[in-house]
Amino acid sequence: MVRDKEATKRKLLDAATTEFATYGIAGARVDRIAKNAGANKALIYAYFCSKEELFDKVVEEQVDLAIRTLTITPEDLPGYAGRLFDRYLEHPQLLRLMGWLRLENGFDAAPEAEVRAHADKVAAIQAAQRAGTVPDHFDAEELLSLVVHLSILGFSSPTATRDLVVRAVGRIVGA
Repeated sequence: MVRDKEATKRKLLDAATTEFATYGIAGARVDRIAKNAGANKALIYAYFCSKEELFDKVVEEQVDLAIRTLTITPEDLPGYAGRLFDRYLEHPQLLRLMGWLRLENGFDAAPEAEVRAHADKVAAIQAAQRAGTVPDHFDAEELLSLVVHLSILGFSSPTATRDLVVRAVGRIVGA
């Protein structure tokens, strides 16, 4: 029987995404990941070296996907917040993974891609503020933090809606 290495890796990553989002790094079980992927546990170590490196790969992949699918629009921060809200509701594993990452590695733990994307978003907001298309009553870092954290409301309040998030960010930027 010929094994398709890439297909097996994909199945392992998909199973690991669910496992880590549910149980975190410490609670995740390699046996469960392998079983849910229909693969041999030894392949996890062959392809990813360790459970921790598999977790890092899962987080990196989820962060990269979010970065590629959600570009910031500084001139429409309410719309961006709404798209973030939608993304988190449709793909909650990213927030869960980031929560586990920070719970287990400290609040400052962040993948390099997230750090770069954050800096790029802050720079885009700063440029829009200099151009006068975004108000500057909050500095760009604060404004991005408000937008991102408001977009997470769907996970912290049962009454939060996309409309609430969009209206709140609209009020913040005077839209």
